Amino acid sequence: MLKRIVLATALALSLNGAQAVETGGAPAVEIYGPAGCLSCMEYLYHLSQNGLAATFKGTADMAAVKRRLRVPPAVESVLTASVGGYFIEGHVPADDIKLLLREKPKARGLAVPGLPLGAPGFEETDPSCEAGCTILPGNSEREPLRELFFTLLVAPDGKTSVYARH
Repeated sequence: MLKRIVLATALALSLNGAQAVETGGAPAVEIYGPAGCLSCMEYLYHLSQNGLAATFKGTADMAAVKRRLRVPPAVESVLTASVGGYFIEGHVPADDIKLLLREKPKARGLAVPGLPLGAPGFEETDPSCEAGCTILPGNSEREPLRELFFTLLVAPDGKTSVYARH
C-alpha cells in the first residue's frame, strides 16, 4: 500500500492538476480534496486501477466546490469529484461510478457520506485524523478495517435512495 500511495501522490503532484491517467476512452473524473490528503491519493489510485481516468486538484475551499456541484449537506464527505455531469461525493467505489455512467439516471450524483472504514482509499485509517488520513502500515501485517456502507443516488430534488450496498 505504501508504494501505491507514494506513486499516486508523486503522480498527482507532478501533474499538478493534469490528467493522472490517459483517458483512452475512459471517463475523466476530477477529484477535489484537501491538499496532502493521503486517502484522496488512495482513492485516485483505486479509480485509475478500475478503468477511470482520474485527476486530483488540491483545494482549500471545499465548501465552494460542494456548492458549485450542488452536493446536499446531508451527504457530504471530505472529497468531491465530478464526472459526466454528475457529482461524486466521498469514496464511491469505481464500479458504482461506472454503473451510473452506463445507466445515466436523472440525478445530481452519487454519495458515500462521511468516511466509512473500508471504502476505497479509506481501508486503514487513523481515527484521530479529521481529514481522512490513511495510516501507512509499519512492518506488521494488518487486515483492513471495514464497516457496512451505502452508495446513495442523489435525485435532482436532493432526495436520496440506496444505489449500492457494500
